[in-house]
Amino acid sequence: MEQLDSSCNSNTQGKIRFVFALSDSKISFQAWWCFSKFFLFFLVAITLSSCGSDEPESEELDLLEEYYEFQGFDLSSYEIPAIIMLPDETANIGASTKPEIIHNLGDFYWDIKVGANFELRIEDYGDNKDLVSSHKKKLKQIGLFEIKYLSNEKDLVVYEQKLIVKGEKNAPKTVGVEHKSYHVYGQRTVDGITYELRSRDAGHSQKNIELMAKSIRSLQKK
Repeated sequence: MEQLDSSCNSNTQGKIRFVFALSDSKISFQAWWCFSKFFLFFLVAITLSSCGSDEPESEELDLLEEYYEFQGFDLSSYEIPAIIMLPDETANIGASTKPEIIHNLGDFYWDIKVGANFELRIEDYGDNKDLVSSHKKKLKQIGLFEIKYLSNEKDLVVYEQKLIVKGEKNAPKTVGVEHKSYHVYGQRTVDGITYELRSRDAGHSQKNIELMAKSIRSLQKK
């Protein structure tokens, strides 16, 4: 009888050990599975992050790609110690091979003309750093135009300007009520002096304005 009891006790203890061992294996498996999911998620996050940061290494690469229809022009002889990229004859805007700079020595104004379809006005504003933001506020206060920004950067804006005409909604389609033009306005700082660079008041075609925007972005100290 005692042998039977001891045999039963040993069997019971064996079963208990087996249950605990099985429970431990389940716990270990669950822990391993959770860790595997976390590790897989971590790898996917790293992969997506590396794919999303595929940016050009330097600005010079962009200049080589975007300015192939431009030529560098030195403004040092006209009291601006800087170089600006201007469109050449390959830009297909009727540009002449030699840019024309209109400036009086000691004056604060410059006009750059490259053919009949490219006119850029430059003005010396000293240490004023808020030219673009002030220009945007001015456009809003005038209220005569509907402004649509095609490029809205801190130091440069390209926008479509459309005259607000009363009764336009009720006008026949045959009536020419649309008065739309394109403009660019920017600022660049050279040797502590901020220069305003803008298109003429009448504006230009969208293509020519985009070329002017590139020229403004390119202005840098010599």
